[in-house]
Parts: sequence; structure tokens; C-alpha cells
Amino acid sequence: MPTTWDSKAAGVLALPSGRLIRGRGLRRPEPDGPPPDFGLYLQGRRPPAMPWESVWVRWPDFLLPLDGAAGEHFRTAWRRTADERVEVACSAGIGRTGTTLACIAVLDGLAPDEAVEYVRRNYHRRSVETPWQRWYVRHFHTRGAV
Repeated sequence: MPTTWDSKAAGVLALPSGRLIRGRGLRRPEPDGPPPDFGLYLQGRRPPAMPWESVWVRWPDFLLPLDGAAGEHFRTAWRRTADERVEVACSAGIGRTGTTLACIAVLDGLAPDEAVEYVRRNYHRRSVETPWQRWYVRHFHTRGAV
């Protein structure tokens, strides 16, 4: 049986396909409930070690990923949402996390502009905070791993 999130748990976003993924801010305490099976951490500096499998995407606050493999990491996270608890997090859980969730929503079938609005409506209203982040989502699918 798949081990996915409770759809009503804090920070959990139901993608259009029904897959569940959790976004959060690392500055906040870890939410109640089971831990993730896999985490994608979006930080300018290496985040603390987690007791579960995780990947660090080097990504300074308010900017774009410096990690050329970011797109492939997003694809891995999306694939793993099929039957695992996947978490995406940056410091506050808004801009970089929202941008990543929007890219994952593109992988899940939404057009880029729809993905940004979907994440803002269903995860956090300020997701995808900067014009560069909106550009990144808009060009994510057409350029692959931007």
C-alpha cells in the first residue's frame, strides 16, 4: 500500500492528478504526522542532515537555482509522489518552495501559468514570489531542466 500524505495535513498540496506533496518552511517546526520518505531542500547553503533520503538544490533566496540538475530533481520528486511521502522545503516555504511546487504541477500536466495560480490558490497565496521565479516556471517545461 502506498505511503502518502494525509491530504488535510499542514502544507500538503494535492496535485491535479491527485498525487500529494508537502511544502514547508525549514525555519518552522516540522509538522505533526509521519516523516517524509524523500525531501527536496532548496537552500543557498547546505541544509542540516535529515534522517530520510534527501537532495539539496543550491538556490539562494529570491533568485533561481544554481544547481543545473534542479529540473531532474523536480522530476524525481514528482515520480516519487506516486507512492511515497515527498517534501519540498526552503527557509520560509513560500518562494522557492512554491516555485518548485509549480514546476512539479507542470510535470503533473498543468500549463505553466495555470501551475503558478494553482499553487497560489491551493498551497500559499504568495508562492512564486519574484519575476525570475515566474520566468523559471514559464520556461521550465519548454527548456527541460532550465
